[in-house]
Amino acid sequence: MHEITLTENQVLNFKSDGFVFLRGLFDHDECELLLDALNTDGAVKDSELNRRDGEGGVTKLKVWNQAGDDLFGLVGRLPRMVDPVERVLNGEAYLYHSKVTMKEPFTGGAWAWHQDYGYWYNNGCLFPLMASCMVALDPCTRENGCLQVLQGSHLMGRIDHVKVGDQTGADPERVAEACKVLPLVYCEMDPGDVLLFHCNTLHRSDQNHSPNRRTTFICCYNAARNDPYKEHHHPRYTRLEKVSDSALLQFKKQTQSK
Repeated sequence: MHEITLTENQVLNFKSDGFVFLRGLFDHDECELLLDALNTDGAVKDSELNRRDGEGGVTKLKVWNQAGDDLFGLVGRLPRMVDPVERVLNGEAYLYHSKVTMKEPFTGGAWAWHQDYGYWYNNGCLFPLMASCMVALDPCTRENGCLQVLQGSHLMGRIDHVKVGDQTGADPERVAEACKVLPLVYCEMDPGDVLLFHCNTLHRSDQNHSPNRRTTFICCYNAARNDPYKEHHHPRYTRLEKVSDSALLQFKKQTQSK
């Protein structure tokens, strides 16, 4: 049901565009299970961070640095997530970190244009052999601040990142020029859809001015052969133990039986 094999066209699109959509990768029950855990798991709620955008908006953020046996750790170990990443990275990958981002109605914050490798480069990752999978848990629309990407921007290579307002973002002058020649794509997604994108793909999002929450779960991966050369709070290579693609619902059954 959940198995996925990227087609040759999808791989080519990733290489040319810097991203590819994997529609319907998670079903309704799995999305509801993850949302319920966010609302009820005290350990998750107690460790939430509030990231302010400098314009009055706030994004709630929770980060994991290991792929554990908890519900969110299992997501990053599912073959339907890992296999497409390993296909586009041409080899074994491990979980670099994962995070939940939640934009509450009317108050959810914006993110400036940036590349993930704009940050990860400084963590000791020599090559941009990294990619992320963003899972939509709520509907992601233009109105509630869905992700925006510049199609093909990963081919520009790493851009210098500087202070942009209260955030660190890609050099505004270069971004402005890129916006003149590259298509802007609003990544609108239904719950269960996934966006797989390259670490050098420029992306941003607007504030949420709608009455609808926007929640996503993002798993960031690094190629095993790109093991960082220095210590950082994000991990060096650790072999990723994949689980069954039915692991989330099995976790639910085990929890209910206790």
